[in-house]
Amino acid sequence: MLIYIAGSGAMGCRFGYQLAKAGNEVILLDNWEAHIEAVQTNGLQITGDVTETVQLPMMKPTEATRTAELVILFTKAMQLPQMLKDIQQIIGEDTKVLCLLNGLGHEEVVRQYVAEQNILMGVTVWTAGLKAPGIVELHGTGTVNMQSVDPEGKEMGMKVAEVLTAANLNATYDEDVVPSIWRKACVNGTMNSTCALLDVNIGEFFASEDGVEAVKAIIHEFVTVAAAEGVHVDEDEMVQYVLDTSVKAAHHYPSMHQDLVQNRRLTEIDYINGAVVEKGQKYGIDTPYCHLITQLIHAKEKALGLR
Repeated sequence: MLIYIAGSGAMGCRFGYQLAKAGNEVILLDNWEAHIEAVQTNGLQITGDVTETVQLPMMKPTEATRTAELVILFTKAMQLPQMLKDIQQIIGEDTKVLCLLNGLGHEEVVRQYVAEQNILMGVTVWTAGLKAPGIVELHGTGTVNMQSVDPEGKEMGMKVAEVLTAANLNATYDEDVVPSIWRKACVNGTMNSTCALLDVNIGEFFASEDGVEAVKAIIHEFVTVAAAEGVHVDEDEMVQYVLDTSVKAAHHYPSMHQDLVQNRRLTEIDYINGAVVEKGQKYGIDTPYCHLITQLIHAKEKALGLR
């Protein structure tokens, strides 16, 4: 299968690497010139659980020309509209587009550029770290949950899930993936922003009793707003899931830390904690923790000259 990874940062490279190892033709797309040059010159260097260098084609989105069978969206949330504009030439009548971005509300953006019957929405709990241009660190295991936006697209969605699973990405086709998307957003809302603000890894943040209490308050806001949206997320189960995840990923620096602290890039805060604040205002629900976190991330972005 000809697969493009639209947004080839840490997670995009992980998926691209594993899909290529499984025998698919994979093309990486990104706009970071140093990253593109490193991969083109030295190959994609894999470290961590596996040490290997693989040769994968990588280019800017506007340079891609061949019609894709599958596009996996891994760009940053705020970059999604531009990415979809830049890859219109590779999206054919039958091209399937799988959105695995962090955060909430992306399906409305994708619908503006892709026929609904070809859209798959999903969520993944795999992790990865971009150590330097062209160098990705991979540890642990994960899963992918996905669903076709078009109710009649189940068969197509299951076939894409099979392709991912054949690459050891552990994909499952869900009948209702929306709660899983909210759960992942909640994980990000408790770990990404907090670790970025405090400049710590997940284990260091969760080692603090104050940190855990803050996490519980953030989860309560996510769960309450999700319920107002008609999405059920069990609060006690969510707390336990986040605590369990914090143990499994204790040494990991989440993507927002990688963006803001390590690489001085804008974050996806407006699509995670910020999205909960916006939706909370719509329903008259107070979200003080998410509001403060969003303000602090914005303040740090401005202090770094990113806003």
